[in-house]
Amino acid sequence: IRGQVAAGARHITFGDPDFFNGIRHAEAVLAGFAREFPGVTYDVTIKIEHLIKHAAQLPLLRETGCAFVTSAVESVDDRVLLHLEKGHTRADFERVVDLFRDAALPLAATFVPFTPWTTIESYVDLLRTIDRLDLVENVAPIQFAVRLLIPQGSRMLELPDIRAVASRFDPATLTYPWAHPDPAVDALHAAVTAMVGGAPASARREMFARIWDEAHRHLGVPPAARQRETILPRAAIPYLNEPWYC
Repeated sequence: IRGQVAAGARHITFGDPDFFNGIRHAEAVLAGFAREFPGVTYDVTIKIEHLIKHAAQLPLLRETGCAFVTSAVESVDDRVLLHLEKGHTRADFERVVDLFRDAALPLAATFVPFTPWTTIESYVDLLRTIDRLDLVENVAPIQFAVRLLIPQGSRMLELPDIRAVASRFDPATLTYPWAHPDPAVDALHAAVTAMVGGAPASARREMFARIWDEAHRHLGVPPAARQRETILPRAAIPYLNEPWYC
């Protein structure tokens, strides 16, 4: 960090997803950072389960210059979260959203919405949850197109549901490609991917509205009325220019 700040950096990223796993060490790092580099901001990646366990440390993040916290939520479907062994539930995620609002900290949530267990209904439920929690500006559009990757040696291959849909290992992509049991889900994934990839500079709220309409079209129902239409200035919720991180 000293080297980066000396070279002109005014923002630092702590990329360790288990940053709060050793909470005393994390506290010492943040206190030292704030003491030595006043005015330099940072972002950090912390698991949902650790944000709940160490909720008392959220004010420390704000006070030491944290611009936002990234957390891999992955899904709002408890069945999928159990398969992924995430260590948290949908209710835990919603609790963290409330904790962050109380602490006046931005939360950057990331997801893997397309898995073999995804349904059109569960995808629409994810969008409605993001809308209800007023997190549209907190989620990069690409997060609504991310598909589960199964690399060589993945423990996911121990699951019968995964083995049933995975094809042979592809050395070009270093993954086991898979097809969803319901072709309609793969069709939705292709549509959302094309939409997001074709307009990478689109505003988050604008792209979310397009994905919202497309998902409801695949569900075969008229787009539901949005619950949240708060328009925030771009600077209100900071995030990295590279939105693919998950």
